[in-house]
Amino acid sequence: MAERITIQKDKKPIYDIVIQDQFAPLAEEMDCLGYKGRKICIVTDSNTVYYANEIEMLLAPLASMVAVFTFPAGEENKNLDVVRQLYTFLIERKFERKDVLVALGGGVVGDLTGFAAATYLRGIDFVQVPTTLLSQADSSIGGKTGVDFDGYKNMVGAFCMPKLVYMNVQTLRTLDRRIYLSGMGEVIKHGLIQNKGFYDWLKKNGEAVKSRSTDALIHMALENCHCKGSIVEEDPTEQGVRAILNFGHTLGHAIEKQVNFSMYHGECVAVGMVAAAYISYEKGFLKKEELKDIEDTLCMYELPIRVEHIDKYAVLKATKSDKKMENSKIRFILLSSLGTAFINTTMLTSKQNPVEVSDEDMIRALEYIGCI
Repeated sequence: MAERITIQKDKKPIYDIVIQDQFAPLAEEMDCLGYKGRKICIVTDSNTVYYANEIEMLLAPLASMVAVFTFPAGEENKNLDVVRQLYTFLIERKFERKDVLVALGGGVVGDLTGFAAATYLRGIDFVQVPTTLLSQADSSIGGKTGVDFDGYKNMVGAFCMPKLVYMNVQTLRTLDRRIYLSGMGEVIKHGLIQNKGFYDWLKKNGEAVKSRSTDALIHMALENCHCKGSIVEEDPTEQGVRAILNFGHTLGHAIEKQVNFSMYHGECVAVGMVAAAYISYEKGFLKKEELKDIEDTLCMYELPIRVEHIDKYAVLKATKSDKKMENSKIRFILLSSLGTAFINTTMLTSKQNPVEVSDEDMIRALEYIGCI
């Protein structure tokens, strides 16, 4: 069972997203990209090294050499020190520009590998093989790469499109339940910002998704990739509409920093979405029952909608260093309805002015989600 989506730019194919229920066809996919006889470096972390042996054996007949670089799992290791170690690993093994990196793991692995690929020898190919729901739903699609810098999330990075995104949904069945469900924060976000039909499907099929039915996982991956892929195609380097993908992220990232990453990214996005939805409600765009609908859906997927013991003013201060600032003002993403998002600094129509989101608006939203 397989699905394929082609991401394009100016109607020209850039890369394919292949959705599978096994790893076996990966070698054929990479052979079609012209990597026969090239060196391949599998970059993985201590959480995903389990799959590295299988991938190494699958790719060995294709490559002149397959090397495996492993680093300790965790957001705290998505930094320039680990990138430097990877550079050294590649230099010592004489990797050249026509060789390829394979990012095997979650979002941390994909972001770090992509950044290394963008900068090693001024650019080397890489392939995304995401193994978590968060990475399959979001971080592997769209070419955003980066590392954290002195506690600031993704502050150093580059746009670098992969040559292939290969998803094996069966990897999701091995994930810890909390880690798996945390990825639903990004999945639900995509429905909320662009596709109400997909959002409604997620509400109706919660049990199948939570039990990780293969059919449900493949359908969810396909619809999710269509959502994010269409936005990325329209705005590959986030000059405009792609910013709506940051719904829930402005306050979510700030909360993530305040809890020192003790909450998963998708969990922080979930509470950030509730806060953003509350502002959307206060501004008169969402109805109260729609705000509750969002909260109920997040709760169904066991995602948090409130936080405790977090200083609202510290969260607000953290937003000021957000990389999404524009002319010293935050580009805040709001909902005009379930399934439709907009950027507050952009007019909704030619007759409407931008919608200001003030510090006071954010403070009230933070109080709504439980900040003190």
